[in-house]
Amino acid sequence: MSNKHKDSKGPNLPWVEKYRPAKLDDLISHEDIISTINKFIKEDQLPHLLFYGPPGTGKTSTILACAKQLYTPSQINSMVLELNASDDRGIGIVRGQILSFASTRTIFNAGFKLIILDEADAMTSDAQNALRRIIEKFTDNVRFCIICNYLSKIIPALQSRCTRFRFAPLTPEQILPRLEYVIEQENVNVTQDGKKALLTLALGDMRKALNILQSTSMAYKEVNENNVYTCVGHPLKNDIANIVKWLLNEDFSSAYKIELPSAALVGLIIKMADIENRLASGTNENIQLSSLLSAFIFARDLVPVDDS
Repeated sequence: MSNKHKDSKGPNLPWVEKYRPAKLDDLISHEDIISTINKFIKEDQLPHLLFYGPPGTGKTSTILACAKQLYTPSQINSMVLELNASDDRGIGIVRGQILSFASTRTIFNAGFKLIILDEADAMTSDAQNALRRIIEKFTDNVRFCIICNYLSKIIPALQSRCTRFRFAPLTPEQILPRLEYVIEQENVNVTQDGKKALLTLALGDMRKALNILQSTSMAYKEVNENNVYTCVGHPLKNDIANIVKWLLNEDFSSAYKIELPSAALVGLIIKMADIENRLASGTNENIQLSSLLSAFIFARDLVPVDDS
């Protein structure tokens, strides 16, 4: 993401779109990936691409910046096909829209077309198998960019036909300059603990950081730690500390540090994972709360008593 480029898009757009980088040089994360792709483009040797990694790490932004670098604004519509595979996961879209776009050559525009398949890990196995033949057949005319969160959900035959790039979660140092740029441009009142809360909740996801920033700035006059956590419905730090204190029946400092023997800690994590899984399946919350309490009582029994 860039801390110098401001898009001229409409004021009512979500900030993640309003401030989406327009050129490869505007992306400051994953510099090794950007430099490699830049070299491919300059040498006219762009291969089929496979971008994978967690959400909000710049995969779609990177390929859209590539498209803007490869084509003029008037060429984009005729040379780029962008599809979100989660809209239609079946073989129909591969044999229909993709095949039709790939098989037609451009009369007035030189070079290859670009097909962007976003969220490709939602495609069925049959659709992916149909796609591998199209990739082979139309390589002279088309380059594919397959984007996914989970590499394991892409069949090996497709993986082998692409150059793979892993987009790791962004570090706070990478997110912060772009975050501060948007804060400045939108004239948002943000405290230091508010920035820290945004970075904590983002977990390396730039999209999440900007969405939470925009939501909090619209709901409150000041974006501070409490307002950020309240806006997204995330428990406040002091609430969590109090809950741990109650569950462990210890004094506050011990509860805050959560110093537990390895056996107790591992047992807690396993039991809490089971509870979360059951809650996700739609079980009764009161019963699972009882289960949580019993898990901590069990862990408490494993904590050695200090007789001194």
